[in-house]
Amino acid sequence: MRIADLDPFDRKLLALVQKDADQTADMLAEKVGLSASAVSRRLKRLKAEGVITATVAVVDPAKVGKPTFFITGLEIERERPEMLASLRRWLAAEDQVQEVFYVTGGTDFILIIAAPDVEAYDALMGRLMADNATVRRFTTNVALGISKRGLSVPIPTDIQD
Repeated sequence: MRIADLDPFDRKLLALVQKDADQTADMLAEKVGLSASAVSRRLKRLKAEGVITATVAVVDPAKVGKPTFFITGLEIERERPEMLASLRRWLAAEDQVQEVFYVTGGTDFILIIAAPDVEAYDALMGRLMADNATVRRFTTNVALGISKRGLSVPIPTDIQD
């Protein structure tokens, strides 16, 4: 589905539920100008079509053990499709790996990793290197603080249909 396939109501709903998915259909209906049942049907359709991929709770890291965040750059030896697919599966299966970006520039992948401590990060990277021969090297930046976290995707609500 493309943004052009979403009508103004869909776009407004997506913007609203990204900020607070706990809003009731009645609350959302009042904000977008639809009935609560219409809002519920639209949200169900957006989930079924894969536009909404998950409804999650954003947890304050300081209140659950304060994990350390690492921003890791991976440099790949060979970009063969089957090896990249294997690496992507490996990364997707690791709970500590929060986000994976395939990028241009000096590294091939940027990872956001939340680990309980440096030792856990070191163990993860040891497994990554042992299990993925295509990874040539990695670089690590340690987050000293977090000013903003989120997964919201900007939804333009002013597109003319």
